[in-house]
Amino acid sequence: MIKQKDLRPKDLGRPDEQLIKVESLMKLKPPYNEEGMEPPFTEPKQAWREKYCASLDGFVGIDKLTRPESKEQEQEFVRKFLNGLEKAFTDANSGVLQPFLLSFEYCAKCNTCSDACHIYKATNGNELYRPIFRSEALRKIVKKYFTKSGKLLGGLVGADLEVNWETVARLGELAYRCNLCRRCAQTCPLGLDNSLFAKEIRKIFSQEMGIAPSPLHEKGTMNQLKTGSSTGITKPVFLDTIEFLEEDIEERYGLKIKFPIDKKGADILLMHNAGEFLAWPENPIAFAILFEEAGLDWTLSSEMLGYDNVNYGIWYDDAQAKKIALQQMKVAKDLGVRRIVIGECGHAHKASAVVADRMAYGEDKVPVESCLPLLWDLVKSKALKFDPSKNNFPVTLHDPCNVVRQMGIVQPQRKILKQICPDFREMTPHGVNNYCCGGGSGFAIMNSMNFSEFRNKISARTKFNQILGAFQDTIEEADIPKYVCAPCSNCKGTIRDILEYYRVTEKFNVHYGGLVELMVNALVSMNKPFLEFLE
Repeated sequence: MIKQKDLRPKDLGRPDEQLIKVESLMKLKPPYNEEGMEPPFTEPKQAWREKYCASLDGFVGIDKLTRPESKEQEQEFVRKFLNGLEKAFTDANSGVLQPFLLSFEYCAKCNTCSDACHIYKATNGNELYRPIFRSEALRKIVKKYFTKSGKLLGGLVGADLEVNWETVARLGELAYRCNLCRRCAQTCPLGLDNSLFAKEIRKIFSQEMGIAPSPLHEKGTMNQLKTGSSTGITKPVFLDTIEFLEEDIEERYGLKIKFPIDKKGADILLMHNAGEFLAWPENPIAFAILFEEAGLDWTLSSEMLGYDNVNYGIWYDDAQAKKIALQQMKVAKDLGVRRIVIGECGHAHKASAVVADRMAYGEDKVPVESCLPLLWDLVKSKALKFDPSKNNFPVTLHDPCNVVRQMGIVQPQRKILKQICPDFREMTPHGVNNYCCGGGSGFAIMNSMNFSEFRNKISARTKFNQILGAFQDTIEEADIPKYVCAPCSNCKGTIRDILEYYRVTEKFNVHYGGLVELMVNALVSMNKPFLEFLE
């Protein structure tokens, strides 16, 4: 095992049972700076080491990456990887070829990106998690196998990384130690994007080698294409769920609301992350209450892929992303709606408004908007009446990377919170400089083996510290409820997990949820609290 400060990209091919062990972590803010407040790391099981690739840092993220049973299988594994890597530099990769080449060729190695990375920061500067570590490893491989100088001179020109099964497998795992939050790209003085290297490695593994984490591929994309939703919700189950939500609204709040389904020619097709219907049904309920009270012309869809805005392909496989994006766009086109409005799901914002916009053409395209500016318009125009005193408790805001940093939607959610929450306080830093929740790019749903421990203790650590920092004045006052507003399904899932892992709700009365739940809670028309922890 290598000391983290001595680790170099060429070491990825070493025969060590485990390259590094994460031992040093950024200190957490009070009261989690006290001994015994944080669960310790657990050792990876020997069975995992024998079957999977746990030799990078002791964590296993890719449950479909298993060790070869023969020399022939290992050689085929390496051949497919090198073949895919070569394709990444051709017109076959036209979608990202230019920024990929620029990032590959012009990195000045100034390490500005390292200072911006929440994972590097959380591990007190562990070399393995430095953003340029994986890009440098790729440069060494490309030089060794695809350039004359590398083939002839090898280590003399930096082509000193031998490619074997362990090298490639570790590189695959390393691609899932990056949340693709692009904070590094934002801070790079040359505008280069190190997250592209992680994404390209993931694409090679999926598109060329047929390997991707099952929560993203089999249980995610494939399930969505088969049933209509990444959750496995079919059309009959979706319709039953909507009927149940309508009954729940009437029983709990005395409101008779009928969710419009498949309404032809509606102004808005509202698309939720289907996980909301199962894990956080209060979110689609809140949207319905707000939209109905404001008198909007809207609908949901019960058609295949129309009731789930998820598109996990944008994290690991362009071909799968395109299948989902085009079918979602077709649902809206067939309904004849004027626009698609994406609910509180960060990656769906990017998938539908940015990625799909480049995949659909001409008449096949339907305008896509975020729900956040629309919600601010409802507040600003006084279409909804609020009593801010109903939200008189500390509230902070998490900025989802795909909504804020990647799409520039920064102010609408803040303006709403300032109107309806008297004790709103920002995280530090916030807006486009905010840190990823730690669950981005699939981490929120990846729980194979011990990967949830990597998420809870490492990738989400900086976010947890931000939450603690926002509530420092009241964190130990358990009688005061505190609320983390996270307008994104994946972010909510990660924040839920870290609050459970560190027992923050139980000990210190810290809760989480979306933006629309706070809005409904503050409505003058509501005769009882919408947020359960206030009941």
